[in-house]
Amino acid sequence: MFLPSRKHHRHVLSSIFASRMNPRGRADGTSHRQLGQSHCRLPGKPDLGGYGLFGWQFFLGAFWLGIVNTFLSLAGGQEYPDQKVLWEKKSPYNYILVTEDAQGLRTLWFERWGARQSVVKPGDPAHVELPYARAMPVGLLLAERTERVLIVGLGGGTIPRFLHHYYPRLKIDVVELDPEVVTAAKKFFGFQEDQNLRAFVQDGRKYIEETKLRYDVIFLDAFGADNVPPPLTTREFLQACRRALTPGGLVVGNIWSRASNPLYDSMIRTYQDVFETVYILDVPGSGNRIVFALPQKKTIQKAELARRASQESGRLKFRFDMGDPVEVGFRLPGDDGLRGRVLLDKDMLGPPREPKPKRPGLAPTPAPVE
Repeated sequence: MFLPSRKHHRHVLSSIFASRMNPRGRADGTSHRQLGQSHCRLPGKPDLGGYGLFGWQFFLGAFWLGIVNTFLSLAGGQEYPDQKVLWEKKSPYNYILVTEDAQGLRTLWFERWGARQSVVKPGDPAHVELPYARAMPVGLLLAERTERVLIVGLGGGTIPRFLHHYYPRLKIDVVELDPEVVTAAKKFFGFQEDQNLRAFVQDGRKYIEETKLRYDVIFLDAFGADNVPPPLTTREFLQACRRALTPGGLVVGNIWSRASNPLYDSMIRTYQDVFETVYILDVPGSGNRIVFALPQKKTIQKAELARRASQESGRLKFRFDMGDPVEVGFRLPGDDGLRGRVLLDKDMLGPPREPKPKRPGLAPTPAPVE
């Protein structure tokens, strides 16, 4: 007898919601990636007036899915009874939970028994558990050079650790808003900084807008509890990403499919508005879509890219064939984005608010440096 799990119920209900928000919605995603907030709005204090038209869809989706998750938690209990809790902490941005299973795999969660943020085998950076993380490094093959990359969203550090292990000379900068996520990555997932791997505790958008560095690849892998934070979806943000690229560089973005993401078509449309060339990789067995966005016109042959990806996997002795997802899911956007609208700051964020005046005589206390 088939007993549907909480994850199955959540996916079905979220797919129904997505189909209501978008008439072309379809249930084609079963694995949802959520990683690292890059937005400074505190949870529990939603700024409804600042979300705009598209942000209202975003907020309502989060609201209803939160009700679904609460109901299923009460009705179904823990979905992962084999997980041993190692650490949990409430930060200003996330509820952080770290668990370990019988095989020694450690998982980062941003809600108790919700979607997995990262799955890591401590002490083994070559191990990549989640399918989407095996597909994102394909972006290195599309850059004209690979000397410096930026990753927005740390989570458990799967992608930066993997890249640092196989490309030790590559300079990798990681930006993560939540300092407690960085603490968890270092304490439980083996993330360590050195001269070529650096972590910055900062808002991802603010970092990209202000940095003087130029990157060959920018990996956008930052998620809030429900989707990509609104400030990281707009034309203005992607234009800042484009300015932060070297000539011949590209942006690689991880987003959810239409079934789980009512703004999917608008996100694709916004990428197409900012970049000259956009390709999509449908990650097999997953609800993730990897977007490859290049500032110059370029035709990419799937067969040739798959061959190069397989060759790179063999040359560096990856434990998986990076060419497999390319061969199955790499494509042009096609109809994706046609029903979408370019996302703008004024729609997603709303007008800026005046800061509240500080009480005289009080100075902010600097945060301790670890």
